[in-house]
Amino acid sequence: MTDNLKASVARQRLALFNMLLEPMAYVAGRCAAVWGERQALDAVLLDALGTVPHSRYLYALDTRAVQVSSNAAVEGLIGTDFGRDRAARPYMHEPMPAHGLLLSEAYISLRAKRPSLTALRRIERDGEQLGLLGADFDLRDLPLTREVYREPNRWQQLRGDPAIRGSLFEQRRVESLMDRHIDEVLPVLEELVTESGVFHCKIHFSSSRATIWLVDDPFRYRLLHFDELADPDVCLAYPHCAYPEQALVAAEQVRAILQGFRRLRYADDIIYLRSGSLNVFNGLVALNFSCDGSHYLPHTEFLDPASTFWQNVS
Repeated sequence: MTDNLKASVARQRLALFNMLLEPMAYVAGRCAAVWGERQALDAVLLDALGTVPHSRYLYALDTRAVQVSSNAAVEGLIGTDFGRDRAARPYMHEPMPAHGLLLSEAYISLRAKRPSLTALRRIERDGEQLGLLGADFDLRDLPLTREVYREPNRWQQLRGDPAIRGSLFEQRRVESLMDRHIDEVLPVLEELVTESGVFHCKIHFSSSRATIWLVDDPFRYRLLHFDELADPDVCLAYPHCAYPEQALVAAEQVRAILQGFRRLRYADDIIYLRSGSLNVFNGLVALNFSCDGSHYLPHTEFLDPASTFWQNVS
């Protein structure tokens, strides 16, 4: 996980932790008052379920992680979980913070097989730990902050399949139909992007095809084969659409980016561009090479001949 993505996850976890801090402490105190009385403990947990936001189950464990209550759920008490040994569950292996509330890392639940979280709160009486209050959460139930993660605007290089890299120098670029007609194909793609509402296109040079996504129908991609890409008439199938104002890539930059793909395709017969894509909204260029290595970089860096990227590939 990248540092940016970790930071985004950390913000979500902090919001959830703050939401649970007081309710879990309150319920733990109520559990301590009836500790050792199973029926009374079950009644407390069932009554408190609605006070712990978005929890699927509430339960109590002794200090050995053996369940000493039923599971309190929306549908009622689940008595079959009494006596369940949870010592092997992932959340039981995380250190309890000094403040007494642990929000676990996400894990896959045993029953529903879905990403889940567990919160554990120490149950204490007169300074002695009696056990733990557990609350299970299904990630899909959590009201996350709705702050959508944004891809970092920097060059990222990812290694691919080591088997492909191992045999790299035994292969050579084989001229494809698109290679032979690239000066006819690229203007068609430029027209589709700048005039017909294509905001994301991926060009597969080796297999002579492209996939495109349209502003007016962003949830479906279209597959264009070589015969369609080499025929300017294909532009008639996609009505004129004004170039989006929110695009980070300027319309006049599209041609230069496509020409950059052309340069990388012919740069070397061993290490050559296999596919290239452009998204005009996030301004990222994605490149996949014959060594199966991939690069993701801002279009501004791709367009700068003095950038570190071009110095490395030259």
